[in-house]
Amino acid sequence: MSTASIESTTNSRSDERIREVSKIKKLLNRPDFGAMSGVILVFIFFAFVAGDSGMFAADGILNWSTVSAQLGVLAVGACLLMIAGEFDLSMGSMIGFAGMVIAIPALYWDWPVWSSILLAFTTAMAIGWFIGYIVVRTGLPSFIVSLAFLFILRGLTIALSILFTNKTIVSGVDRVAENDWLAPFFGGEFGTGFFTWLASIGAISTYNDGSPLVSGIPMIIVWCVVLAVVASWVLFKTSFGNWIFAAGGDAKAAKNVGVPTDRVKIILFMFTAFCATLYASCQVLEFGSAAADRGLLKEFEAIIAVVIGGALLTGGYGSVLGALFGALIFGVVQMGIFFTGISSDWFRVFLGVMLLAAVLFNNFVRKRITQAS
Repeated sequence: MSTASIESTTNSRSDERIREVSKIKKLLNRPDFGAMSGVILVFIFFAFVAGDSGMFAADGILNWSTVSAQLGVLAVGACLLMIAGEFDLSMGSMIGFAGMVIAIPALYWDWPVWSSILLAFTTAMAIGWFIGYIVVRTGLPSFIVSLAFLFILRGLTIALSILFTNKTIVSGVDRVAENDWLAPFFGGEFGTGFFTWLASIGAISTYNDGSPLVSGIPMIIVWCVVLAVVASWVLFKTSFGNWIFAAGGDAKAAKNVGVPTDRVKIILFMFTAFCATLYASCQVLEFGSAAADRGLLKEFEAIIAVVIGGALLTGGYGSVLGALFGALIFGVVQMGIFFTGISSDWFRVFLGVMLLAAVLFNNFVRKRITQAS
């Protein structure tokens, strides 16, 4: 063999090794890598610990998928806003507020349910615009501004519900929503015919009367998937997505090159309000009631899910897929603890540990990115 061919072979092998290393390095630098690994570990753990408890039967899967999707809807909105370098701590209170805006007009003012839903979305997004406007116009930290609205909205929810209904839990929305054209998009189920067919061939469990144990996919799961797909496309395939990363990476530099950072942030505050109202609409129409304390601490769970998903607290880095993985970890662990019979008190311990681990890992990633640049 000639010297040239030996060198060519050597270079080829060297190039392959370099390509392998670069692929691994690229994978490790993905913002959602840590959350992806966490999901795998959580599934393996509960497959051994709770595999025989029904956790991975059709109804068990539906349980933890629903819990994950509920948080996932909030996490998608929180993720985009955190990538832009801001926080919205009013999301949890917005859930209770929007729920009451749907329930009170529909039950006490004889409004059609569809108009109550539209009122809730309009009001919530107007409040989201106002929060964003205050943040960008005053330069105050969004943490403080949204924290103020956390208390304002929670107080308004309690005060208005007592004023108009004399109670803090309003029931009966499902009754007035029976023939409403918009209600099934939030409180209905998707794929009922498919699940009925699965039950007829014995693929899933049934009740004594032959009806499927799982009758369909709750709309909250459908909405979560739709939101995640659209948000991911916007984030990575559009100029608006580039603006989001720029606003969170260095807002001043982005503004100097023509990026409308103020407008981007205001839109994202409106989007988090939209996500909170979507969550509230699905809950109200699924359970048929609204409560003033709904959404308590959900804003912190959403932020934790996003941080577990790889987003940096300093902004400019993260992914929607990672936020969904973070929400999935929540849902699987929360329901997994129930299936294994472990005290639910340990769930909060797990949240704290996961948050600390995620922050440490993300801090390590941030240092690597800073050194690389």
